[in-house]
Amino acid sequence: MAGIYLHIPFCKTRCVYCDFYSITNEELINSFVDAICIELKNRKTEINEPAKTIYFGGGTPTRLNKQHFEKIFNSLDDHYNVETDAEITIEANPDDLSEKYINDLSSLPFNRISIGIQSFNDNELKFLSRRHSAKQAADAVNNCQKAEFKDISIDLMYGLPGQTMQIWKDNLKQACSLDIQHISAYHLIYEEKTRLYTLLRAGKVSPVNEDLSNEMFQTLIDTLTENHFIHYEISNFAKDGFYSRHNSSYWSGDPYIGVGPAAHSFDGDNRTWNIASLSKYISAVNTGNMVRETEHLSLEQKYNEAILTGLRTMWGVDLNGLKTKFGNNLYQYCVNNAQKFIEENLLKIEDGNLKLTQKGIFISDGIMSELMNV
Repeated sequence: MAGIYLHIPFCKTRCVYCDFYSITNEELINSFVDAICIELKNRKTEINEPAKTIYFGGGTPTRLNKQHFEKIFNSLDDHYNVETDAEITIEANPDDLSEKYINDLSSLPFNRISIGIQSFNDNELKFLSRRHSAKQAADAVNNCQKAEFKDISIDLMYGLPGQTMQIWKDNLKQACSLDIQHISAYHLIYEEKTRLYTLLRAGKVSPVNEDLSNEMFQTLIDTLTENHFIHYEISNFAKDGFYSRHNSSYWSGDPYIGVGPAAHSFDGDNRTWNIASLSKYISAVNTGNMVRETEHLSLEQKYNEAILTGLRTMWGVDLNGLKTKFGNNLYQYCVNNAQKFIEENLLKIEDGNLKLTQKGIFISDGIMSELMNV
């Protein structure tokens, strides 16, 4: 399944925890849209099958206006064969989602919207440097539903400094009350080169302890399962039939192209990425000197990625497929190293697939590390 990812690097403000490539200066937004259309045209031969997913990520894609999106979609229509039922997702910030802006989005080909809410607690939102309030977040979801968006996802974060179990339970209760189709929930990570990491190093914030972190994760699983969400990937929950097709293609190792500054692509054997500078990206595209860095993945690296991504999902790792793709040696390496975790009820083999158990999901990183060939 081929996918197209478009990285929109603009943000009105930068969140305290974010390490994705983004800029807060929007002066080059029109030049960027022109450049991304040129890159789409130049790379049309890299996809030899219909595109089944298109994903606008960022940054904050909702910093673009309707005319910007129309230009990009025209370029996609001109140069790519897009499936009629393709999943077309836009990431959005709640405070950008005025009723008018939502109506503009609904007139475009978008059929899935992913809203970066993070929390329904105003104090937490302030700490995270989010621009919206809890009320704006709920209103944004309601207005998207009024505009007849049928596939709405929200992001939540847990494990924040000072976050209590009650706050987390209240966030989950509010999320479940919104009648949405998908929830992505991520534990806070202190990424280097972020303001949050600086605060951590200065002793101004402290991570939650491991016991509380595990309790929050268990509460997440229990609450969303009780509300008819399917836990289909470690950080992702969906109502039946509403799995993110774009992200699922990443986990399956399907090819995709990424356009825009810092965007990554994968053709099955090579991972490439664009320069992480908006001005240099625009200049390179306009002068025809676009050079992407490339990493050729060895058989062992592709095996490791298959373990890492497959075990994160409820479908697990297809053992027969593993042997076919990577040979008997790596297959046997996986099976042998998995045996002790199977005996400890941390892994299981079900219908020929190797999967994490409910017990194993809490120490998934360690299990995956043991199965990877490093």
